[in-house]
Amino acid sequence: MLLRPITFAATLLLATSGMAQAENVELRLSWWGGNSRHQATLQAVKAFEEKYPNIKVQAEYAGWEGYLSRFTTQIAGGKEPDVIQTNWNWLPIFSKDGTGFYDLNQVANKLDLTQYEPQSLETVTVNGKLNGIPVAATARSFYYNKKKWEEMGIAYPQSWDELKAAGLAFKAKDENSYPLVLDYMESLTLLHSFMVQKYNIPAIDEKSGKFPYTPAQWEEFFQVYKDLIDSHVFPSMRVLASYGKANTWEMKPWINSDWGGIYMWNTNANMYENNLAAPNNKLELGPFFMLPGAKDAGLFFKPTMMFSISRTTKHPEEAALLVNFLMNEPAGIKAMGLERGVPLSKTAYQQLVQDGTIQEGSLAVAGMKSFMALPHNVPTSPYFDYPQFVALYHETIQNIDQGNITVKQAAASFAKNAERIMKRTMKESAK
Repeated sequence: MLLRPITFAATLLLATSGMAQAENVELRLSWWGGNSRHQATLQAVKAFEEKYPNIKVQAEYAGWEGYLSRFTTQIAGGKEPDVIQTNWNWLPIFSKDGTGFYDLNQVANKLDLTQYEPQSLETVTVNGKLNGIPVAATARSFYYNKKKWEEMGIAYPQSWDELKAAGLAFKAKDENSYPLVLDYMESLTLLHSFMVQKYNIPAIDEKSGKFPYTPAQWEEFFQVYKDLIDSHVFPSMRVLASYGKANTWEMKPWINSDWGGIYMWNTNANMYENNLAAPNNKLELGPFFMLPGAKDAGLFFKPTMMFSISRTTKHPEEAALLVNFLMNEPAGIKAMGLERGVPLSKTAYQQLVQDGTIQEGSLAVAGMKSFMALPHNVPTSPYFDYPQFVALYHETIQNIDQGNITVKQAAASFAKNAERIMKRTMKESAK
């Protein structure tokens, strides 16, 4: 007689069949978001409590404003919720050595980790300890206004050189038109892609707490930025500043299709498309190009958010059951929908495709499929997203755009100050 292999679901059923007789447990679950996310999560919690009647969940939810400061106070006093919606770039703040959150590898019998690609789990693993479940992932891709590019008579670029050529072609036809619009964070990640493609090294070495770039490489980093600006690929910071402090998708040239595309998170592409004035102006995913011989795309690949378990929880297995229900079980998947992005869980993705919640042709899904298929083994450090580091970059390119400093001066000054920020940041994280 053939014996069928025991699946994770069957194992979990056997392990939890006695839950009704187990002691009553109360868990706290916290998250941030808007009202639709709140309602979806509350619905999922209700379904969880129906399945596990001995486990009660106290929901603690709010908007984004103030969430981090409140959580910081909670975790400092060891009073954080059992299950917490967390941000990827909080890992250097709360879990520099990997012990800030419960290691989810320890509850793999209650939480189906096989639903996630190893690379996705690696992004939230610190010193071998799994600090959270990545709910969804995001990376930046090129999205183009198809009608605008057709009017300009220019094909989407297939290489870095073609990108610069497209900028000059746009300028020749219309001084006010650009192939792309990028804010400072987007240009920073684009330069990061170029450098990873060329040198196959991360921008930040977390073990040493230093930037591995040589002075010549820092100079090349900023020279690529200046070359893209000089080639009219996207507006400089000086040009963007002339439109005020609005978001780029709210600026008149974007709304009127003077700017032909974006380098943007797949999760945000629809927001840009929805702000185009004419209904026949639609965005479509463009090719992601790499330098000849490059082994890695250099994507700024990160989880949109995570679910983590408190290191001080008294009920780690029940907390893991809650996370597994929200992420991997049919009732939780149905209730949560796309409120936290296109899920990385394989079973969740399949279920939402089958019920029509996920439209395979959407910008978000097309972008995700594209970047997931690209080589992205060189990790992006959460420190790369640190506010002080990003602000320093913004200030540096502003000075380049205004002609206050040369590329060589910018590279030397930036390298010195970035190292200082990194040293101070890692020292604070160690406290």
